[in-house]
Amino acid sequence: MQEEPGSSRTLPGVELTILMPCLNEAKTVGQCVRAAVDYLQRSGTSGEVVVADNGSTDGSREIAEAAGARVVAVPQRGYGAALLGGIAAAQGRYVIMGDADCSYDFTSLDGFVERLRSGAPLVMGNRFRGGIEDGAMPFLHRYLGNPVLSFIGRLFFRTDIGDFHCGIRGFHRDSVAALGLVSTGMEFASEMVAKAALAGFPIAEVPTRLRPDGRDRPPHLRTWRDGWRHLKFLLLFCPRWLFLYPGGLLLLGGLLGLGALQQPWAPEGGHELRIHSMLYMAGAMVLGVQLLQLAVLTKWVGVLSGIVPPPAWLRRAERFLSIEVGLVAGIGLVLAGLVWSVGLVQRWGARASDPCLRPRACGLPFPPSP
Repeated sequence: MQEEPGSSRTLPGVELTILMPCLNEAKTVGQCVRAAVDYLQRSGTSGEVVVADNGSTDGSREIAEAAGARVVAVPQRGYGAALLGGIAAAQGRYVIMGDADCSYDFTSLDGFVERLRSGAPLVMGNRFRGGIEDGAMPFLHRYLGNPVLSFIGRLFFRTDIGDFHCGIRGFHRDSVAALGLVSTGMEFASEMVAKAALAGFPIAEVPTRLRPDGRDRPPHLRTWRDGWRHLKFLLLFCPRWLFLYPGGLLLLGGLLGLGALQQPWAPEGGHELRIHSMLYMAGAMVLGVQLLQLAVLTKWVGVLSGIVPPPAWLRRAERFLSIEVGLVAGIGLVLAGLVWSVGLVQRWGARASDPCLRPRACGLPFPPSP
């Protein structure tokens, strides 16, 4: 009998929930459930097998129940939605999730359980360390998508996870539930690791072997669409690499460039170089300020939507993020710009009044640089 996903609590007698998202996996889900049940019995672990069914129409639910699983119906479509529903219904203290397509061996979960029992809130599988069998992962995923996205994840979130998108992972149910995961698509995998890293969770890894899946249909994963969604969420979680750092460099470079061009050693004769350089420096400053604003706004929108946990600096600065403070700061910047502009006009006027700087008086073919 199917259950609706709810807010079931961890039961004292259930240590481990083995969770599988499922959408039309009739060919493989029974084998996966039997392997998971066999592991629980062989290892002596008190646990359950839960299949979060995402609307299967091929008999997957009945097959999973017959093999010994508790089936939870999750009407909302999506990989993340199915897992969120399954996590909400899980009764174990620990949860190990994995795909129901026979690509992972549910009879070899000892490494995950040991690290969970030792206190690691999140335990990731690593397919690159455990081995990838021939035909188990598409060429683009193996040599471009996963390595690039995992490198970006390590860079953005200061973690040493080698495989950000491994489909099998274990976690403390209550710890992950407290992260406030909201993604309903494939990017759920990135959100879990990113939020765990931002929350300061110790993350362990277990070498995991990836086998060719047993499906007789195309996978639900779409290479370019889901790859972009993963990258988009990584950038949303950590906008400093997309906006903050480039904006800061542009602003600093523009300020230094304008300062250098105002000094006495700035070239007088090379007026075209000097004027054009000043325009470029001013443009760099404007673009830099806009990128800094986008960095703050992206972070703020992520926090308001619940996707990104509020960082410490944002909590400290929250009292300054008001319309009144923004109005005062804006007026101050406008006044500073006006004062600077008046100073520049006075300087140009003083230089223009010098007879030697007038082209006809000095016989120059072109007007000198102001």
